[in-house]
Amino acid sequence: MAVPKRKMSRSNTRARRSQWKTTATTITQCPNCKADKKPHTACPSCGAYNGRQYAEALRSEHDAR
Repeated sequence: MAVPKRKMSRSNTRARRSQWKTTATTITQCPNCKADKKPHTACPSCGAYNGRQYAEALRSEHDAR
């Protein structure tokens, strides 16, 4: 297993970690109820996706937290 020969400085460590960026999640509108939702997922408010209705998305017992 490779082991570094020298300690990496704070500035080099932080410069390397500065590239670890995240991007904001894309939000689209549900064509059924016009609520905001993530693309390629069922709508959390009405449960519709790709012209179908999914009963699992209608349950909101875990969404109320």
